[in-house]
Amino acid sequence: MAYRYLWTPLQLGPVTTRNRIVFSAHLTNYARDGRPTDQHAAYYAARAAGGTGLIITEEHSTHPTDWPYEKLIHGFHRDVIPGYRRMTDAVHRHRVPIFAQINHNGGQASSMYSRLPVWAPSPVADPLFREVPKAVSKAEIDEVIAGYAVVAEHCAEGGFDGIELQCSHSSIVRGFLSPATNHRTDGYGGSIENRARLLVEIVAAVRAVIGTRLALGVRLCGDELIEGGTTIDDAVRTAQIVERTGQVDYINTSIGVATASLFMIEASMHIPPGYALFIPSALRKSVELPVVGVGRFKDPLQAERALAEGHCDLVGVVRGQIADPDFAAKARAGASDDIRLCLSCNQECVGRMGLNRWLGCIENPRTGREVSTVGTRRAPTGARQRVLVVGAGPAGLQAAIAAARNGHHVTVYERDEQPGGQVRLAAMVPNRAEFGDLVRNQLNECARLGVAIRCGITVDRALVARERPDQVVVATGVEPVRPWWVAADATNVVDVRHVLSGAVEPSGSVVVIDELGFHGATSVAELLADRGCTVEVVTNGMVVGQDLGITLDMENWWMRAPAKGIAQSTDLVPMNFADGELTLLHHPTGCNHSRRPDWVVLDIPPSPADALYHELKREGVAVQRVGDCVAPRRAHAAVIDGERVGASV
Repeated sequence: MAYRYLWTPLQLGPVTTRNRIVFSAHLTNYARDGRPTDQHAAYYAARAAGGTGLIITEEHSTHPTDWPYEKLIHGFHRDVIPGYRRMTDAVHRHRVPIFAQINHNGGQASSMYSRLPVWAPSPVADPLFREVPKAVSKAEIDEVIAGYAVVAEHCAEGGFDGIELQCSHSSIVRGFLSPATNHRTDGYGGSIENRARLLVEIVAAVRAVIGTRLALGVRLCGDELIEGGTTIDDAVRTAQIVERTGQVDYINTSIGVATASLFMIEASMHIPPGYALFIPSALRKSVELPVVGVGRFKDPLQAERALAEGHCDLVGVVRGQIADPDFAAKARAGASDDIRLCLSCNQECVGRMGLNRWLGCIENPRTGREVSTVGTRRAPTGARQRVLVVGAGPAGLQAAIAAARNGHHVTVYERDEQPGGQVRLAAMVPNRAEFGDLVRNQLNECARLGVAIRCGITVDRALVARERPDQVVVATGVEPVRPWWVAADATNVVDVRHVLSGAVEPSGSVVVIDELGFHGATSVAELLADRGCTVEVVTNGMVVGQDLGITLDMENWWMRAPAKGIAQSTDLVPMNFADGELTLLHHPTGCNHSRRPDWVVLDIPPSPADALYHELKREGVAVQRVGDCVAPRRAHAAVIDGERVGASV
């Protein structure tokens, strides 16, 4: 059998997992008023139906002082239990066990929602929230422990098969374990045995409540990646302390601190898959308990290799199953090529969390909408229509997929020699190749659904008249704009797309104008620097690539840019480029600055390429448009547009 390690059952206390794939805990922002919702149930049920071996839910708060973000499940209220039941019943229908992760975020929080002081082992302010916490007293420690027991009892009553104690990422327990945040001098500070005392007492309290009916796991951080923080040696010793309690059934792992080194917890495509395997590998050598490994596993082959090489006993696949709920089932069926691979772009999962929005996925328009799409797939109407899609970018391909899924005959025409649109260009720059998996995944689905794709053909009114389709979907993307401040005779000004496509190859000194604040400017800057150009990125914002912070790409950009000699200049507005001189207004001071680059590369707002749509509309053709030719946006909007319009046919 392919992936034979993945399909081996494993015993976790009283629970048997039918395979080694874990849908590990992660935030969703699906909660409302502190309670789980029907969307939670539908979301987890979709992954259970897709064959995952174990589901661990997002965290459930154990105490009123813990309210770091708005849409948190308040597990300490009994009114969560009906929602728990809906969630566990939905998952159990697919014979998959489901554990609840319970947590108190400690000092990695804010009093904004609770209006209560933040509790922590010591008054050390978190670098993100910047709020000095209250050092908990012994009585308050007892209250924290009791809170864990109460929530564990609620989870047991709610039908969960196990409890996972969150002691990593963002947790009061992590705060006690870490010498960086635990400066206590009592029995809960100092030695690692003392720093682990709270964890040991929570384990005992939870086990006393759940007995042997439920499994109990502990999630530990193997390396906080901060000065003076927990190291792998500390984690190994803590894991041994946990094992010696005799009350824990497995250990889960992580890397980084959620509010200091989050970019290593939810790593983007710039970080290689399996980057955190050294942590479960070290723990597994030191304890007998089963160990879960995490760290950007994109496909079942990577997961199988981690198991086969003995790094871990189970593999956490989160974003891979966010992108494709059927990840496990497809792998089991030998259809790994059909898996919708996660891009690790972080735009709609991690990025939406940072914006206080519900979790979604850039390439799966149903993620986050499971409760509204269950049972809503349209059956073929019997009147099979001929649909012509113009443009094979993400919007056009998704429209084709959705229309073909409804039983229609779909043909996609693409002007370029290859499909992919702007996604194909974006994937050509350093460390961004995985973004091309978006198109690869869409093309696989098009092939499965029988969508015909014809490249190297420019669609005009005459072609549409010859083909006589019942419906036309225009997905013609954008056109570059030449800004007002560029002189008419300036020839060394080029759009970022022309550089990425290879149509123009700037050399010498290059100024990249970043007005969009995302990957375009920084990617082309790296590409040109790698080719030997002297590169400066200029932005009118306060930071170059400002939205890279949302996707956790900012920190690594800051590391790579100086290493490649890329200069970054902020708060500068282009005012004129003529006779080789670029004039820039420093808007905080009103002073002008000048540059004399060999080339200027523009990453500025483009214009919708909507001429064909308007022409067909005027002539009475049944036509709709999707993606950037409606309004230039990012890839997630293109995919959602395509799904909505294609499904309406």
